[in-house]
Amino acid sequence: MTGIGKNEITTIQYVLLIHGTQVGIGVLTMPRELASIAGTDGWMSIVLGWGIAVVASLLLLNAMKHYPDKTIVEILPLLLGKWLGNTAAVLIVLYCLFGAITVFAYSVSLINIWLLTQTPGYIIVILFIIPLYQVMKGGVRVLGRYSELIFYLTLWMFPVLFFTWPKLNGIHLLPLFKEGWKPILQASQSTILSFLGFELAFFWYPFLQRKQYAVAGMLVANTLSMLVFLTVTILCYSLFSPDEITQFTWPTLGLCKVIEFRFLERFDIVFLAFYLFVLSTTGIPYMYLTVFSTSRLLGSKNHLGYLKLILLLITVAAVMYTPSFSDLKKMVDYWGRTGMVIGYAIPCLLAGLLMFMGKKAGERSG
Repeated sequence: MTGIGKNEITTIQYVLLIHGTQVGIGVLTMPRELASIAGTDGWMSIVLGWGIAVVASLLLLNAMKHYPDKTIVEILPLLLGKWLGNTAAVLIVLYCLFGAITVFAYSVSLINIWLLTQTPGYIIVILFIIPLYQVMKGGVRVLGRYSELIFYLTLWMFPVLFFTWPKLNGIHLLPLFKEGWKPILQASQSTILSFLGFELAFFWYPFLQRKQYAVAGMLVANTLSMLVFLTVTILCYSLFSPDEITQFTWPTLGLCKVIEFRFLERFDIVFLAFYLFVLSTTGIPYMYLTVFSTSRLLGSKNHLGYLKLILLLITVAAVMYTPSFSDLKKMVDYWGRTGMVIGYAIPCLLAGLLMFMGKKAGERSG
């Protein structure tokens, strides 16, 4: 048993936990990545990526419903045996840890480049550590409430991007299918990675109060993320020319730079400051699940000791090493490749394994 106790989450919290994890780094860089591969047709790849993520999500939930009260680290030893199952569980924990560190380092780098250029990275890390600890020590229910709160607090951000409307030029979206389907399919790989976050349902599912809404909630979360990706990408495409957009490292922030109000000149700074809260809903779940799963693998029901240890190690690492931008790009790339296995391959393998076991059980009973 997972020790769910009073940590159950509502369907809304389940949806927003998944949606918050998906809408992270990808929103800032996706328009450039898609334009560099598929040109003006890049936005279509988002719809393809959504379709693939939905199929993988449904396979995942179909596998999880066989063990409604257990997380993936408890299911794997039952399916694969103690040693092989625990080894696979450790790999998943390492994936969560790598995801948390990547998002954390990326957020600190963004602050260093856009907001606090003279502040050492480790000072920013120390400032982050205290609120992170306060949120994660409360358990899954507090994480769910935090994701819900951040969603409502930042709900205004994407509608405000439509203030660029007078400067948009729809001709930048044409022609459609300029080079056929091949570049659209190639670009869908990067959108598949941006939909990562649904795989954390491996952990959220046992805590969901009304599991009959798990499938609907997953569809809503994926669709919500797709609408955000699609809106931002089409706005960036309409504002910048196909060649111009590839020159921006973070085209979404470039989009914000053209928005000006009489009482506020640098809207991009305000946007980024609030977007850091959105990024926190991506990184915190990965970090929490790292310490939560580690405590369960080591036979403990209290994750606080492991949480303090990992936050201390991150602080020490930040003092000793500051990753360059090229290092961050490599980290995001490696994390994405690992996520392809954890998020897309494991649900397929689990579904196949459970189907095989069900068939064998049927043969024995027949």
